[in-house]
Amino acid sequence: MTTQLQSTLKSLPLLGRGKVRDNYAVGEDKLLIVTSDRLSAFDVIMSEPIPDKGRVLNQMANFWFDKLGHIVPNHLTGIAPESVVSADEVAQVRGRAVVAKRLKPILVEAVVRGYIIGSGWKDYQETGAICGIKLPEGLRQADKLAAPIFTPAAKADMGEHDENISFSDMEARIGKELAAKMRDISIQLYSEAADYAATRGIIIADTKFEFGLDDNGVLHLMDEVLTADSSRFWPADSYAPGMSPPSFDKQFVRDYLETITSWKKSAPAPALPDEVVAKTAAKYREALERLTGETLKD
Repeated sequence: MTTQLQSTLKSLPLLGRGKVRDNYAVGEDKLLIVTSDRLSAFDVIMSEPIPDKGRVLNQMANFWFDKLGHIVPNHLTGIAPESVVSADEVAQVRGRAVVAKRLKPILVEAVVRGYIIGSGWKDYQETGAICGIKLPEGLRQADKLAAPIFTPAAKADMGEHDENISFSDMEARIGKELAAKMRDISIQLYSEAADYAATRGIIIADTKFEFGLDDNGVLHLMDEVLTADSSRFWPADSYAPGMSPPSFDKQFVRDYLETITSWKKSAPAPALPDEVVAKTAAKYREALERLTGETLKD
């Protein structure tokens, strides 16, 4: 296993670092996106990298981009990342990077929920609704919803928490036509992915998609898709409503952090024990193998 907390490329201009990804300019119209082994929980970046996490996320996202490419265009160009960096930097990008189209990001995350969990469960307990969508009374934690619901979130600055918003708020921010298109595509993406995952013994409880527009105004799926960072994956054979199911994502880290009552979910993050780091790395690998049928590529 290997770790890379951040890339240090000199052959391309660095545009910025997100919670997990480092973005470099490739000419005027493309990006090199390098997925690090950083992990963020509660919108705070942990100090410890998760071994091979970036390579797992990159391989999983590429699997889904290929599988769902008939629904909506995506940001991939097919250009080999190794071909756009200097020879001594190839090891930093191999298996963990893509060359992507440079798009104008839409600053609303497209969240689709098939089950009631996380912040949606908290909202439901307080209001009986999620993002203004009224739900039936008497739902239990982790219950499956009658149909997937679209609950957008406004993207926050680094270190801040994304804000759940109503669909009407989304319409006001980006326009009714684009909002409706994002909603419909997101639900289709989730539904097809969830149906496939079910054949692999995995429940996709919820997920978030990010979209951007090219110079011609064409909507593209971008960033990552249906990874263990952007989704909740549950093993179907141990799923039971009324409790928070075990998962194949960073919930293991979240659960540990919840036990540290003195931490207020703001930087700096508390140190993660070696056992938590190792078990989280194993969960990411297991998610890749169970969902895609592939092992991590060298």
